[in-house]
Amino acid sequence: MLCGLLLLAALPLQAGADLPVPEGQRWWKGNLHTHSLWSDGDDYPEMIVHWYKQRGYHFLALSDHNIVLQGDKWIQATNNKGGAAALEKYLDRFGTNWVELRDAKGKQEVRLKTLNEISLLFEEPGCFLLIPSEEITDKYKSAPVHLNATNLRELVTPQGGNSVLEVMQNNVNAVWEQHRRTGQPMFPHLNHPNFGWSVTAEDLMQVKGERFFEVYNGHPLVRNEGDPTHAGTDRIWDIILTLRLTRPGLEPLYGLATDDAHIYHGQSSSNSNPGRGWVVVRAPRLTATNIVAAMEAGDFYASSGVRLKDVRRNRDCYEIEIEPEKGVTYTTQFIGTRKGFDRTSQPVLDKKGQPLPVTRRYSKEIGAVLAQSRGTAPTYSLRGDEIYVRARIVSSKRKANPYVQGEFERAWTQPLIPNR
Repeated sequence: MLCGLLLLAALPLQAGADLPVPEGQRWWKGNLHTHSLWSDGDDYPEMIVHWYKQRGYHFLALSDHNIVLQGDKWIQATNNKGGAAALEKYLDRFGTNWVELRDAKGKQEVRLKTLNEISLLFEEPGCFLLIPSEEITDKYKSAPVHLNATNLRELVTPQGGNSVLEVMQNNVNAVWEQHRRTGQPMFPHLNHPNFGWSVTAEDLMQVKGERFFEVYNGHPLVRNEGDPTHAGTDRIWDIILTLRLTRPGLEPLYGLATDDAHIYHGQSSSNSNPGRGWVVVRAPRLTATNIVAAMEAGDFYASSGVRLKDVRRNRDCYEIEIEPEKGVTYTTQFIGTRKGFDRTSQPVLDKKGQPLPVTRRYSKEIGAVLAQSRGTAPTYSLRGDEIYVRARIVSSKRKANPYVQGEFERAWTQPLIPNR
Protein backbone atom coordinates (compact mmCIF):
# COMPACT_ATOMS: atom_id res chain seq x y z
CA MET A 1 0.00 0.00 0.00
CA LEU A 2 1.36 3.39 -0.97
CA CYS A 3 0.94 6.10 1.63
CA GLY A 4 1.03 9.85 1.40
CA LEU A 5 -1.15 10.14 -1.70
CA LEU A 6 -3.90 11.94 0.19
CA LEU A 7 -1.67 14.80 1.24
CA LEU A 8 -1.95 18.13 -0.51
CA ALA A 9 0.16 18.35 -3.62
CA ALA A 10 2.34 20.86 -1.75
CA LEU A 11 3.25 18.20 0.84
CA PRO A 12 5.69 15.75 -0.79
CA LEU A 13 7.19 13.03 1.38
CA GLN A 14 10.81 13.58 2.28
CA ALA A 15 13.12 11.92 -0.20
CA GLY A 16 14.52 8.73 1.25
CA ALA A 17 12.13 8.66 4.24
CA ASP A 18 11.03 5.28 5.59
CA LEU A 19 7.55 4.65 4.21
CA PRO A 20 4.90 3.16 6.52
CA VAL A 21 4.56 -0.60 6.51
CA PRO A 22 1.77 -2.22 4.51
CA GLU A 23 -1.48 -3.15 6.22
CA GLY A 24 -0.56 -6.85 6.37
CA GLN A 25 2.42 -6.19 8.66
CA ARG A 26 2.01 -5.65 12.34
CA TRP A 27 4.59 -3.22 13.74
CA TRP A 28 3.43 0.41 14.04
CA LYS A 29 5.69 3.28 15.11
CA GLY A 30 4.24 6.22 16.99
CA ASN A 31 4.77 9.07 19.42
CA LEU A 32 2.32 9.69 22.27
CA HIS A 33 3.65 12.98 23.70
CA THR A 34 3.85 16.07 21.47
CA HIS A 35 3.07 19.79 21.86
CA SER A 36 1.93 22.47 19.44
CA LEU A 37 0.85 26.12 19.45
CA TRP A 38 -2.40 24.97 21.04
CA SER A 39 -0.37 25.14 24.27
CA ASP A 40 3.40 25.69 24.62
CA GLY A 41 4.85 24.25 21.42
CA ASP A 42 6.35 26.58 18.83
CA ASP A 43 4.76 25.28 15.62
CA TYR A 44 1.38 24.75 14.00
CA PRO A 45 -0.13 21.30 14.46
CA GLU A 46 -0.25 20.57 10.72
CA MET A 47 3.46 21.30 10.42
CA ILE A 48 4.16 18.93 13.29
CA VAL A 49 1.97 16.14 11.92
CA HIS A 50 3.60 16.52 8.52
CA TRP A 51 7.04 16.21 10.13
CA TYR A 52 6.16 12.89 11.76
CA LYS A 53 4.30 11.40 8.81
CA GLN A 54 7.11 12.39 6.48
CA ARG A 55 9.55 10.38 8.61
CA GLY A 56 7.66 7.12 8.62
CA TYR A 57 5.64 7.35 11.83
CA HIS A 58 2.31 5.54 11.69
CA PHE A 59 0.52 7.27 14.55
CA LEU A 60 0.84 10.44 16.57
CA ALA A 61 -0.85 12.02 19.58
CA LEU A 62 -0.89 15.81 19.90
CA SER A 63 -0.99 16.07 23.69
CA ASP A 64 -1.20 19.74 24.54
CA HIS A 65 -1.44 20.95 28.13
CA ASN A 66 -4.96 20.92 29.62
CA ILE A 67 -6.61 21.36 26.25
CA VAL A 68 -7.94 19.23 23.42
CA LEU A 69 -7.76 20.42 19.82
CA GLN A 70 -11.40 21.42 19.54
CA GLY A 71 -13.31 24.67 19.14
CA ASP A 72 -12.52 28.05 17.62
CA LYS A 73 -9.05 29.17 18.74
CA TRP A 74 -7.28 32.21 17.30
CA ILE A 75 -3.80 33.33 18.35
CA GLN A 76 -1.66 36.31 17.41
CA ALA A 77 0.06 35.50 14.15
CA THR A 78 3.59 36.59 15.07
CA ASN A 79 3.50 37.20 18.84
CA ASN A 80 3.57 33.52 19.81
CA LYS A 81 6.25 30.91 20.54
CA GLY A 82 6.82 30.25 16.85
CA GLY A 83 6.81 33.88 15.82
CA ALA A 84 7.03 35.21 12.28
CA ALA A 85 9.36 32.42 11.16
CA ALA A 86 6.82 29.72 12.01
CA LEU A 87 4.04 31.61 10.22
CA GLU A 88 6.18 32.04 7.11
CA LYS A 89 6.92 28.29 6.98
CA TYR A 90 3.26 27.51 7.63
CA LEU A 91 2.09 29.70 4.75
CA ASP A 92 4.78 28.35 2.46
CA ARG A 93 3.82 24.75 3.19
CA PHE A 94 0.01 25.03 3.20
CA GLY A 95 -0.86 28.23 1.34
CA THR A 96 -3.48 30.88 1.88
CA ASN A 97 -6.33 28.57 0.88
CA TRP A 98 -5.67 26.59 4.06
CA VAL A 99 -4.16 29.09 6.51
CA GLU A 100 -6.84 31.36 8.00
CA LEU A 101 -5.78 34.90 8.93
CA ARG A 102 -7.81 37.82 10.21
CA ASP A 103 -7.35 41.34 11.54
CA ALA A 104 -8.42 41.80 15.16
CA LYS A 105 -8.17 45.36 16.50
CA GLY A 106 -5.19 46.10 14.30
CA LYS A 107 -3.37 42.85 15.04
CA GLN A 108 -3.13 39.88 12.72
CA GLU A 109 -4.41 36.58 14.07
CA VAL A 110 -4.30 33.00 12.77
CA ARG A 111 -6.79 30.26 13.51
CA LEU A 112 -5.47 26.98 14.86
CA LYS A 113 -6.98 24.01 13.06
CA THR A 114 -8.86 21.40 15.08
CA LEU A 115 -7.88 17.75 15.33
CA ASN A 116 -10.83 16.79 13.12
CA GLU A 117 -9.66 19.17 10.38
CA ILE A 118 -6.07 17.96 10.61
CA SER A 119 -7.16 14.32 10.59
CA LEU A 120 -9.08 14.82 7.33
CA LEU A 121 -5.90 16.14 5.75
CA PHE A 122 -3.41 13.55 7.01
CA GLU A 123 -5.04 10.32 8.08
CA GLU A 124 -4.92 7.30 5.77
CA PRO A 125 -6.31 3.88 6.72
CA GLY A 126 -3.48 1.44 7.35
CA CYS A 127 -0.87 4.18 6.93
CA PHE A 128 -1.25 7.05 9.35
CA LEU A 129 -3.45 7.74 12.36
CA LEU A 130 -3.94 10.69 14.71
CA ILE A 131 -4.96 9.72 18.26
CA PRO A 132 -6.78 12.27 20.48
CA SER A 133 -4.74 13.11 23.57
CA GLU A 134 -4.18 15.59 26.37
CA GLU A 135 -1.40 16.23 28.85
CA ILE A 136 -3.26 16.64 32.14
CA THR A 137 -0.95 19.19 33.72
CA ASP A 138 -1.34 19.28 37.49
CA LYS A 139 0.85 19.82 40.53
CA TYR A 140 1.10 19.37 44.27
CA LYS A 141 2.48 22.57 45.80
CA SER A 142 5.53 23.21 43.58
CA ALA A 143 5.88 19.61 42.34
CA PRO A 144 4.71 19.14 38.71
CA VAL A 145 2.52 16.07 38.19
CA HIS A 146 1.70 15.43 34.53
CA LEU A 147 -0.21 12.53 32.99
CA ASN A 148 -1.17 11.92 29.39
CA ALA A 149 -4.59 10.58 28.48
CA THR A 150 -4.41 8.67 25.18
CA ASN A 151 -7.50 8.33 22.95
CA LEU A 152 -9.76 10.29 25.25
CA ARG A 153 -13.08 11.75 24.00
CA GLU A 154 -13.42 14.76 26.30
CA LEU A 155 -11.16 17.18 28.14
CA VAL A 156 -10.01 16.04 31.58
CA THR A 157 -9.46 18.99 33.89
CA PRO A 158 -6.64 18.71 36.48
CA GLN A 159 -8.12 17.08 39.58
CA GLY A 160 -5.64 18.27 42.24
CA GLY A 161 -5.05 16.55 45.58
CA ASN A 162 -3.37 16.75 48.94
CA SER A 163 -0.20 14.89 47.96
CA VAL A 164 1.69 13.87 44.82
CA LEU A 165 0.17 10.40 45.16
CA GLU A 166 -3.35 11.78 45.51
CA VAL A 167 -2.91 14.09 42.51
CA MET A 168 -1.80 11.14 40.37
CA GLN A 169 -4.59 8.91 41.61
CA ASN A 170 -7.30 11.54 41.14
CA ASN A 171 -6.26 12.21 37.54
CA VAL A 172 -5.94 8.51 36.71
CA ASN A 173 -9.40 7.98 38.18
CA ALA A 174 -10.79 10.77 36.00
CA VAL A 175 -9.47 9.11 32.84
CA TRP A 176 -10.95 5.73 33.81
CA GLU A 177 -14.24 7.36 34.75
CA GLN A 178 -14.45 8.80 31.22
CA HIS A 179 -13.62 5.35 29.83
CA ARG A 180 -16.40 3.71 31.83
CA ARG A 181 -18.93 6.41 30.93
CA THR A 182 -18.17 6.54 27.20
CA GLY A 183 -16.91 3.04 26.42
CA GLN A 184 -14.00 4.61 24.54
CA PRO A 185 -10.73 2.60 24.72
CA MET A 186 -8.15 4.83 26.42
CA PHE A 187 -5.42 4.81 29.03
CA PRO A 188 -3.43 7.24 31.19
CA HIS A 189 0.33 7.27 31.45
CA LEU A 190 2.61 9.12 33.86
CA ASN A 191 4.96 11.59 32.18
CA HIS A 192 8.62 12.22 33.09
CA PRO A 193 8.66 11.23 36.81
CA ASN A 194 11.99 13.02 37.37
CA PHE A 195 10.78 16.37 36.05
CA GLY A 196 11.11 18.58 39.11
CA TRP A 197 12.06 15.40 41.01
CA SER A 198 8.36 15.22 41.81
CA VAL A 199 7.44 11.50 41.62
CA THR A 200 9.05 8.70 43.64
CA ALA A 201 8.88 4.98 42.98
CA GLU A 202 7.00 4.54 46.23
CA ASP A 203 4.28 6.98 45.19
CA LEU A 204 3.90 5.74 41.63
CA MET A 205 3.81 2.12 42.77
CA GLN A 206 0.59 2.80 44.71
CA VAL A 207 -1.42 4.41 41.91
CA LYS A 208 -4.27 2.07 41.03
CA GLY A 209 -5.06 1.86 37.34
CA GLU A 210 -1.72 3.33 36.23
CA ARG A 211 -0.08 0.79 33.91
CA PHE A 212 2.28 3.02 31.89
CA PHE A 213 5.05 5.55 32.50
CA GLU A 214 7.83 7.20 30.52
CA VAL A 215 11.10 5.38 31.01
CA TYR A 216 12.52 7.70 28.34
CA ASN A 217 11.47 11.26 27.56
CA GLY A 218 13.36 13.40 25.04
CA HIS A 219 13.01 16.71 26.89
CA PRO A 220 16.41 17.90 28.21
CA LEU A 221 14.96 18.88 31.62
CA VAL A 222 13.44 15.55 32.66
CA ARG A 223 16.59 13.82 33.99
CA ASN A 224 15.92 10.24 32.88
CA GLU A 225 19.24 9.09 34.32
CA GLY A 226 18.66 10.60 37.76
CA ASP A 227 21.64 11.74 39.85
CA PRO A 228 23.46 10.59 43.02
CA THR A 229 20.41 11.55 45.11
CA HIS A 230 17.57 10.61 42.77
CA ALA A 231 16.88 7.25 41.11
CA GLY A 232 16.85 7.16 37.31
CA THR A 233 13.75 6.03 35.47
CA ASP A 234 15.15 2.56 34.74
CA ARG A 235 15.74 2.09 38.47
CA ILE A 236 12.28 3.42 39.33
CA TRP A 237 10.79 0.91 36.87
CA ASP A 238 12.54 -2.06 38.46
CA ILE A 239 11.59 -1.06 41.99
CA ILE A 240 7.94 -0.70 41.02
CA LEU A 241 7.84 -3.94 39.02
CA THR A 242 9.41 -5.90 41.86
CA LEU A 243 7.21 -4.54 44.63
CA ARG A 244 3.99 -4.57 42.62
CA LEU A 245 4.44 -8.11 41.37
CA THR A 246 5.09 -9.47 44.85
CA ARG A 247 1.94 -7.94 46.34
CA PRO A 248 -1.57 -9.24 45.60
CA GLY A 249 -3.83 -7.38 43.21
CA LEU A 250 -1.24 -5.04 41.67
CA GLU A 251 -0.51 -4.93 37.95
CA PRO A 252 2.81 -4.57 36.10
CA LEU A 253 4.05 -1.23 34.83
CA TYR A 254 5.01 -0.79 31.17
CA GLY A 255 7.67 1.63 29.92
CA LEU A 256 7.18 4.17 27.12
CA ALA A 257 9.60 6.33 25.16
CA THR A 258 8.32 9.71 23.95
CA ASP A 259 9.53 12.98 22.48
CA ASP A 260 7.71 15.55 24.59
CA ALA A 261 8.62 17.86 21.71
CA HIS A 262 8.02 21.61 22.07
CA ILE A 263 10.63 23.17 19.78
CA TYR A 264 10.65 22.55 16.01
CA HIS A 265 12.78 25.40 14.67
CA GLY A 266 16.15 24.92 16.38
CA GLN A 267 17.85 21.56 16.74
CA SER A 268 19.96 21.29 19.89
CA SER A 269 20.41 19.01 22.88
CA SER A 270 19.23 21.95 24.98
CA ASN A 271 15.90 22.02 23.11
CA SER A 272 12.94 19.63 23.32
CA ASN A 273 13.04 18.51 19.68
CA PRO A 274 10.99 15.85 17.88
CA GLY A 275 12.26 12.42 16.85
CA ARG A 276 13.98 11.34 20.08
CA GLY A 277 11.71 8.67 21.54
CA TRP A 278 8.82 6.52 20.35
CA VAL A 279 6.92 3.28 20.83
CA VAL A 280 6.56 0.47 18.30
CA VAL A 281 3.33 -1.45 18.77
CA ARG A 282 2.39 -4.87 17.41
CA ALA A 283 -1.26 -4.82 16.39
CA PRO A 284 -3.30 -6.38 13.58
CA ARG A 285 -4.59 -3.04 12.27
CA LEU A 286 -3.71 0.63 12.59
CA THR A 287 -6.67 1.84 14.63
CA ALA A 288 -6.78 3.53 18.01
CA THR A 289 -8.69 0.58 19.44
CA ASN A 290 -6.04 -1.88 18.27
CA ILE A 291 -3.14 0.30 19.41
CA VAL A 292 -4.64 0.73 22.89
CA ALA A 293 -5.42 -2.99 23.23
CA ALA A 294 -1.93 -4.06 22.15
CA MET A 295 -0.27 -1.62 24.55
CA GLU A 296 -2.45 -2.75 27.42
CA ALA A 297 -1.25 -6.28 26.66
CA GLY A 298 2.37 -5.10 26.74
CA ASP A 299 2.87 -5.97 23.07
CA PHE A 300 5.17 -3.09 22.19
CA TYR A 301 8.68 -1.80 22.79
CA ALA A 302 10.09 1.65 23.47
CA SER A 303 13.00 3.06 21.50
CA SER A 304 15.32 6.01 21.12
CA GLY A 305 16.80 4.59 17.93
CA VAL A 306 17.29 0.81 18.10
CA ARG A 307 14.89 -1.11 15.86
CA LEU A 308 13.69 -4.63 16.59
CA LYS A 309 12.43 -7.26 14.18
CA ASP A 310 10.69 -9.32 16.82
CA VAL A 311 10.15 -9.74 20.55
CA ARG A 312 8.97 -13.12 21.85
CA ARG A 313 8.06 -13.46 25.52
CA ASN A 314 7.56 -17.20 25.86
CA ARG A 315 6.82 -19.24 28.97
CA ASP A 316 10.43 -20.31 29.49
CA CYS A 317 12.50 -17.92 27.36
CA TYR A 318 12.76 -14.32 26.19
CA GLU A 319 13.88 -13.92 22.57
CA ILE A 320 14.69 -10.72 20.69
CA GLU A 321 15.68 -10.09 17.08
CA ILE A 322 17.40 -6.76 16.44
CA GLU A 323 17.30 -4.99 13.07
CA PRO A 324 21.05 -4.54 12.48
CA GLU A 325 22.76 -1.44 11.15
CA LYS A 326 26.08 -1.73 9.39
CA GLY A 327 29.00 -0.99 11.70
CA VAL A 328 26.80 -0.88 14.82
CA THR A 329 27.07 -3.33 17.72
CA TYR A 330 24.39 -4.14 20.27
CA THR A 331 24.55 -5.12 23.93
CA THR A 332 21.39 -6.54 25.48
CA GLN A 333 20.88 -6.68 29.23
CA PHE A 334 18.16 -8.95 30.56
CA ILE A 335 17.08 -7.27 33.78
CA GLY A 336 14.90 -8.66 36.53
CA THR A 337 14.44 -9.67 40.15
CA ARG A 338 14.53 -13.20 41.54
CA LYS A 339 12.32 -14.60 44.25
CA GLY A 340 13.72 -14.29 47.76
CA PHE A 341 15.30 -10.91 47.02
CA ASP A 342 16.41 -8.59 49.81
CA ARG A 343 13.40 -6.36 50.58
CA THR A 344 15.17 -3.90 52.84
CA SER A 345 15.51 -0.26 51.83
CA GLN A 346 16.92 2.92 53.34
CA PRO A 347 15.94 6.56 52.97
CA VAL A 348 18.28 9.00 51.27
CA LEU A 349 19.51 11.47 53.88
CA ASP A 350 20.45 15.13 53.59
CA LYS A 351 23.57 16.65 55.15
CA LYS A 352 21.79 16.92 58.49
CA GLY A 353 20.85 13.25 58.47
CA GLN A 354 17.19 13.89 57.68
CA PRO A 355 15.27 11.79 55.09
CA LEU A 356 14.76 13.41 51.72
CA PRO A 357 11.43 13.03 49.85
CA VAL A 358 13.02 10.92 47.09
CA THR A 359 12.98 7.27 46.02
CA ARG A 360 14.52 5.08 48.71
CA ARG A 361 17.65 3.00 48.16
CA TYR A 362 17.04 -0.70 47.61
CA SER A 363 19.12 -3.82 47.30
CA LYS A 364 21.02 -4.49 44.08
CA GLU A 365 19.03 -7.71 43.90
CA ILE A 366 16.12 -5.60 42.68
CA GLY A 367 16.51 -4.98 38.94
CA ALA A 368 19.70 -7.00 38.65
CA VAL A 369 21.31 -7.79 35.30
CA LEU A 370 20.44 -11.48 35.02
CA ALA A 371 22.32 -11.97 31.75
CA GLN A 372 24.08 -9.91 29.11
CA SER A 373 24.86 -10.70 25.50
CA ARG A 374 26.12 -9.06 22.33
CA GLY A 375 24.77 -9.58 18.85
CA THR A 376 21.45 -9.24 17.08
CA ALA A 377 19.62 -12.32 18.44
CA PRO A 378 19.84 -12.20 22.25
CA THR A 379 17.98 -14.88 24.21
CA TYR A 380 17.38 -15.43 27.90
CA SER A 381 16.29 -18.83 29.24
CA LEU A 382 14.31 -18.56 32.45
CA ARG A 383 15.68 -20.36 35.48
CA GLY A 384 12.30 -20.55 37.19
CA ASP A 385 12.81 -18.14 40.08
CA GLU A 386 12.36 -14.85 38.18
CA ILE A 387 9.60 -12.48 39.28
CA TYR A 388 9.95 -10.71 35.93
CA VAL A 389 12.46 -10.21 33.13
CA ARG A 390 12.74 -7.24 30.80
CA ALA A 391 15.41 -6.24 28.30
CA ARG A 392 17.36 -3.06 27.60
CA ILE A 393 19.30 -2.93 24.33
CA VAL A 394 22.12 -0.39 23.99
CA SER A 395 23.76 0.20 20.62
CA SER A 396 27.22 1.58 19.89
CA LYS A 397 25.64 4.29 17.73
CA ARG A 398 25.54 7.77 19.19
CA LYS A 399 22.15 9.36 18.91
CA ALA A 400 21.71 12.19 16.42
CA ASN A 401 20.44 15.30 18.22
CA PRO A 402 20.57 13.71 21.69
CA TYR A 403 18.70 15.10 24.67
CA VAL A 404 21.97 14.79 26.62
CA GLN A 405 25.47 14.82 25.18
CA GLY A 406 27.00 11.39 24.67
CA GLU A 407 23.67 9.57 24.42
CA PHE A 408 23.60 6.21 22.62
CA GLU A 409 20.57 4.75 20.88
CA ARG A 410 18.60 2.28 23.00
CA ALA A 411 15.44 0.19 23.19
CA TRP A 412 13.42 -1.18 26.09
CA THR A 413 11.14 -4.21 25.94
CA GLN A 414 8.27 -4.93 28.29
CA PRO A 415 8.52 -7.35 31.22
CA LEU A 416 7.94 -11.07 30.87
CA ILE A 417 6.07 -12.18 33.97
CA PRO A 418 6.11 -15.96 34.45
CA ASN A 419 2.80 -17.64 35.30
CA ARG A 420 0.69 -14.65 34.22
